[in-house]
Amino acid sequence: MCDICDQRAIDRRKFLALAGLSLAAGGVLLGAGRAANAASGPTTSVTADQALAKLKAGNDKYVKSPEVCAADLAKRRAGVAKSQAPWATIVSCSDSRVPPELLFGGLGVGELFVARNAGNMVDTAAMGTIEYGAAVLGVPLVVVLGHERCGAVAAACDIVTKKATFPGSIGPMVEVIVPAAQAVKGKPGDFVDNAVRESARRTAVQVATKSKIVADLVKAGKVKVVAARYDLDEGKVEYLS
Repeated sequence: MCDICDQRAIDRRKFLALAGLSLAAGGVLLGAGRAANAASGPTTSVTADQALAKLKAGNDKYVKSPEVCAADLAKRRAGVAKSQAPWATIVSCSDSRVPPELLFGGLGVGELFVARNAGNMVDTAAMGTIEYGAAVLGVPLVVVLGHERCGAVAAACDIVTKKATFPGSIGPMVEVIVPAAQAVKGKPGDFVDNAVRESARRTAVQVATKSKIVADLVKAGKVKVVAARYDLDEGKVEYLS
């Protein structure tokens, strides 16, 4: 699933310089309630359901027939150098075993808008990334992707069960996962894996409801937010919502 195997028509979208984002009934306004300097251009024509289907098909290919093909990266790079029109935003863990472009079937440059951090959490930077993708780039789908045996989630579980502490900025980073771990403590099944799933679900709800920008787009049927879990052993992505 690369440029040679499956050519994709990518609409061009010029980069918008902005001081902030807010939604109005008629569309997106940049800056403090007024349009900022920006060049207009087309966004993706892919719908949220189509984007989800593309991700599912790509992951199925990754599981059943994983391969690395010779993509014409120079051509793709040139094609998107001046603009982008990604069709899905992935909030993923920084774990080196969870590269979104590969596990969704070998997607090319310019297809996914990605925010990565340990534990796939949504802080200010990640939320801003999601909002920019949805409101400015027109990305119709947001996937919060947790994964099996996540170290950040395991650390949160250790805080709950062992009162563990962590140095530097690691502690505050993990603390935001603790409520999800507390919610599934004592439930049947693997504690860490249950917490991975619960954290992804909670984060997806946070994205869809706490951001007015995203919430308004969800209400308008323009954006869909889902939670998912990646299996390190099998390579399969399971959708949780």
